[in-house]
Amino acid sequence: VSPEPTAPEPTAPELTAPELPLPEISFKQSFLDSLFRLGKSQETATSQDSYTALANLVRDRLLQFKTPEAHLKQGDRLVSEFSAEYMPGLHLASNLLNLDLTDLVGQAMQELNIKLDDLLAQEEESGLGRGGLGRLMVCYLEALATAKVPAIGYGIRYEYGIFDQEISNGWQIEVADEWLRNGNPWEVERSELAVEVQFGGRTEAYIDGQERYRVRWVADETVRGVPYDTPIPGYKSSAISLLRLWKAEAAENFSKVLYPSDTEFQGKQVRLKQQFFFVSCSLQDLIRMHLETDGMIATLPDRFALQLNDTDPLIAIAELMRLLVDEHGLTWDQAWQITQSCFAYTNHSLLPEALDYTQYALNLVGTLLPRHLEITLEINDRFLEDVRSRFPGDEDRVQRMSLIDERGDRYVRMVYLACLGSHAVNGVSALNTAILQHLIVPDFYELYPEKFSAKTNGVSPRRFLALSNPRLSELITSKIGDRWITDLEQLSKLEKFADDAEFCSQWRQVKQAMKQELADTIQQSGVAVDVNSLFDVQAIEIHEHKRQHLNLLHIITLYNRIKTNPHLELPSRTFIFSGKAAPDYSAAKLIVKLVHAIAEVVNADPDVQGRIKVVFLKDFTIQLSQQIYPATDLAEYISTAGTEACGIGNMITVMNGGLLIGTRDGSNLEIRDAIGTENFFQFGLTVNDILAQRPTYSPSEVYNTNPELKQAIDQIASGTFSNGDTELFQPLIHRMLNWDAHLLLADYASYIACQEQVSQVYADGDRWTRMTILSASRMGQFSADRAVQAYCRDTWRMLKE
Repeated sequence: VSPEPTAPEPTAPELTAPELPLPEISFKQSFLDSLFRLGKSQETATSQDSYTALANLVRDRLLQFKTPEAHLKQGDRLVSEFSAEYMPGLHLASNLLNLDLTDLVGQAMQELNIKLDDLLAQEEESGLGRGGLGRLMVCYLEALATAKVPAIGYGIRYEYGIFDQEISNGWQIEVADEWLRNGNPWEVERSELAVEVQFGGRTEAYIDGQERYRVRWVADETVRGVPYDTPIPGYKSSAISLLRLWKAEAAENFSKVLYPSDTEFQGKQVRLKQQFFFVSCSLQDLIRMHLETDGMIATLPDRFALQLNDTDPLIAIAELMRLLVDEHGLTWDQAWQITQSCFAYTNHSLLPEALDYTQYALNLVGTLLPRHLEITLEINDRFLEDVRSRFPGDEDRVQRMSLIDERGDRYVRMVYLACLGSHAVNGVSALNTAILQHLIVPDFYELYPEKFSAKTNGVSPRRFLALSNPRLSELITSKIGDRWITDLEQLSKLEKFADDAEFCSQWRQVKQAMKQELADTIQQSGVAVDVNSLFDVQAIEIHEHKRQHLNLLHIITLYNRIKTNPHLELPSRTFIFSGKAAPDYSAAKLIVKLVHAIAEVVNADPDVQGRIKVVFLKDFTIQLSQQIYPATDLAEYISTAGTEACGIGNMITVMNGGLLIGTRDGSNLEIRDAIGTENFFQFGLTVNDILAQRPTYSPSEVYNTNPELKQAIDQIASGTFSNGDTELFQPLIHRMLNWDAHLLLADYASYIACQEQVSQVYADGDRWTRMTILSASRMGQFSADRAVQAYCRDTWRMLKE
């Protein structure tokens, strides 16, 4: 599978947003008034009270801006993102930056003898996602507001987000994420917009007054969905997007937990209920807004662009058909044309487990959503009739393309429904799109090639550079001005400073300062690290395809080399891990344990003399990531080629002056092409290599023919890192030697050789600094502003000619 060449996409237009006016009365007085409304004075207020008062004040200012609904009333088209995940991080600091109020508020607080940093520390992060998708969605909402494109992000208001991670004796312990325990001042309950969602029951056919065949759904359960709105402001644009999250009010509150385990039937049932609940609420809400401002159901596609992100919202296609046909009386053909015109689908994951989440058994769908099963079967019958007419006699193709998997237990293939029911389908990197087209849904790509395109992800330079790395931001602005904040292509102007000795020195000083801050955080966990060492970071979800255990095999190899030759010339390294393993993913949790087990041995060995340190930073959050990325020298994006759809942490790392070691996977390829292969540490098999080798691949053969690899694995197996316990890590050893689905062993030798190159380059400080400056200067195309403009132009048809 070869990705199509990635042509550079047009840069975002320069934004000329008006400056926000200063308040009519002093901000200090406004803050005191906000405290008073909480029943507090400055003398009686706690830090939490003061934070809440300030947050209320900022939120109210945001809600004075024109909302997406107000834009709709003026005839503007509106973008609606559907996603099960949103991770906005901490609102207060980000909102102050985007409102250009940081200095004003800081001065007002100082005059009141209040430290703004103390108030910022009070905020509870809402972990309403696992990682990349949640971060991306909020970056896009912020970028849309910056570009003044009206948008609403729809999802679920989980009472408990992703768990808080504690570590006990090296084991991950999941603690409930009670992010709402102190309330959430950033959201506004909109109970007047509540809707009802139905489940179960049966369907009844009837003939209506116009002698038309109709079907009604007689449900046996009704759930009330209540929306909560959170404003997401653009940067100095006087515009906001809305994050509208739905809370389920029912005896069984299935909006409590993010991603219930679906290994059992009950878990799959809850997950399907969650998915249907939020898309039904959202579609009802959109139709309400449309009818209130236009009154013509047939013009819905003219007013809304609906983006389905990843697998969870895909039942929306059947639900919109039900609403149009059953509730609003349209003919089937009218409803199908509207549905296809409204929806576009983005694939964010290539892992079989993620795609399997949307393969729901027919009996489950029929029990929970009987009318939607009927609609899906009708869509399938009509579609397969078309396939047979185009490919007469090709029944194999008909079976391959059916929305129903007839093998064994019958399943609905929701990804197929998404490809059929959307007018546009995209991956989130060039390689992701190529795999989607040629390996995941090749028949649909052959039938509808015009639907498919690549839309590489991008991140917000406001949150992940201006906000999280102010020192670097100030240095950049001092050299090229501040237009880069909304037009990241401006970073290219930095390239001419890559050989400027003074600028290089300042660049290194910024990195050193950020490494010191992270070292101070690490020190709190009881580990002292050398800030002059190479900070080698893998901060990402713990998963076998991310291959943290390949990283660990490298650490053991370095450890063994030092033990063999104590005088080995080798730059000191601090290996920093951070990430969460899914609660029901035993192999990933065992990897977390292995990180701690290796750290315990390596960090305490006097022969190593601190040349290697291994650290695990618990509870990886947006807030922690904003501290980690600016301090990273080398980031590990080492997933098995063909498994990572995109990745955005690698983008953030390079923007912040770090380098990458990575496989030819996801967005690594495009970053490499943008910054230059000479500035990217690349190793490992390609997707085509893996496809060719997998049928005959023997991990045990690789193990037996590589002495260093064999030694490292044998040490894990023999209890070297587990106080002699030879059973503890056997499940991991078994998976590596007898299965190795993610080809750890196949990539080991290439990875070790690449890491040797990293050490050689890092030893030359001037060369390393030059590489980081050149890399950062070439990251303009990885902005969220560029990404949403591409969607506006190609998918949503939002840009006016």
